[in-house]
Amino acid sequence: MSAQRRVTQRGLWFEEFEVGTVYEHRPGRTVTEADNVAFTTMTMNTQALHLDAAYSEGTEFGERLVNSMFTLSTLVGLSVAQLTQGTIVANLGFSEIKFPAPVRHGDTLYAETLVTDKRESKSRPGQGIVTLEHTARNQHGDVVAVAVRQTLVQCRPADDTQKG
Repeated sequence: MSAQRRVTQRGLWFEEFEVGTVYEHRPGRTVTEADNVAFTTMTMNTQALHLDAAYSEGTEFGERLVNSMFTLSTLVGLSVAQLTQGTIVANLGFSEIKFPAPVRHGDTLYAETLVTDKRESKSRPGQGIVTLEHTARNQHGDVVAVAVRQTLVQCRPADDTQKG
């Protein structure tokens, strides 16, 4: 009997990122009230707009909104399995973050990532810098978050047998 082929889920090696390609990350993530309250209190964010239903009813939104840092974390998190699981070395930073529309309890977030740039690292052989533009949309297709980040990613190891 021949050996079975084994495939371990991982993100992309530096060489596999293609500038101009959009990666759609599925499944989406439905945000619950519990998610928002837990994240908001865990991170010591006392903003009434996230925690106080009576207060929030009197705002222009008429209800509590999801903490934007939860939205950002979920946006990046949705990309991990497809792009950087086990291949990232480090997040280098975010150069741009926008929240053009609010996220409400019960909204489902869908994410996609556009690779806007990549280059081999000058100071770290075997690694490269990839610039990613992440976009989150709700179930209606409205853009609720955009974040541009740079990541340091491993190049494909010389002994890698999973070439595709």
